[in-house]
Amino acid sequence: MKVLIEKNILENILIHATPFLEKKDTSLITSHIFLDAQNNTLNIKATDYDIGLFVSTQNVEILQNGQATANGRKLLDIVKILKNDKIELELLHDTLFIKQGNSKFKLPIFSPQQFPEFPSYENKPSLTINSHKLIDALKKITPAIDTNNPKFELNGALIDIKEQSINFVSTDTRRLAIVTLQNEQQNAELSIIIPKKAILEIQKLFFDDISMFYDETHLIIVSTEYTFFTKLINGKFPEYSRIIPKETKKSLTLPKKEIIDALKQITTVSNDVKLTFLNEKIVFESLSDDNNEAKTELLYPANFEESFILAVNSRYILDFLNSIETPEFLMGLNDSNHPFVLQENNFKTVIMPIVI
Repeated sequence: MKVLIEKNILENILIHATPFLEKKDTSLITSHIFLDAQNNTLNIKATDYDIGLFVSTQNVEILQNGQATANGRKLLDIVKILKNDKIELELLHDTLFIKQGNSKFKLPIFSPQQFPEFPSYENKPSLTINSHKLIDALKKITPAIDTNNPKFELNGALIDIKEQSINFVSTDTRRLAIVTLQNEQQNAELSIIIPKKAILEIQKLFFDDISMFYDETHLIIVSTEYTFFTKLINGKFPEYSRIIPKETKKSLTLPKKEIIDALKQITTVSNDVKLTFLNEKIVFESLSDDNNEAKTELLYPANFEESFILAVNSRYILDFLNSIETPEFLMGLNDSNHPFVLQENNFKTVIMPIVI
């Protein structure tokens, strides 16, 4: 294998590929990227078995067909320090040489034949979801995805396709986020759980039109630039519809910016905050075990005849507010110790309050 490729093209591909590599054990082939130079095209693959990325470029000069592997992170480190000019990659005697001008580096390779096979999307059923709506929905529910939960299904997000709607759902057991879209293309009813790591990478990669394919174990997304796959989480997601209050006793339309400003003042002392709703104002106070205190007020006609107290982790509210674009949002309240709802159009977050 011998190819010439511009630095910026190779660097961009490697930057997108490195999150898909094995991080800890460099003795594994999954710490390497796979290079395949054939017919005026350079194909690059990266995978840690759970997620994978395939990139293809014709912005390359193929001097000799062939295949190789290389430690992806080390190759990226080398490419970053080179000049903005063409880089030569050449395989000689089971070693990959990286050359530019008077600079020369070499990296050991694994046998390309040992590189893991990627799942095929041929003859698999497809999903049709607008890519912009997909990314927007995933961004909104990502903060509520749990991390390292022994219940593996909570370490991912649910895509729940019903006859009339598509629900994107995540929960860390203290809050639940849900975005609902219309099932405009009449996708078949389906429920799949996508790992958090995959969801984060999907948000980085896809902006244009995509095609989505699935089976019992994988979701595959294809665009003009990338082919991406992720293993699905095998588990039963909680019955989220039971968690969402069917109705609320009190509904408030609140200003986003003013609520953010008030909460940020309190978080200088404590993430846990007590909100007291009065007739003409909302009082924000810190909940802290030490003697530090923070307090501010927002003049707002909440119209409560008696004070209503709500204690909550402010991060849950801020995550919701930082995900919405409208200047106002709805807050639905029941009792102080019962879940409350934040809503903007088709996006809801249900939050468990702190019992005080």
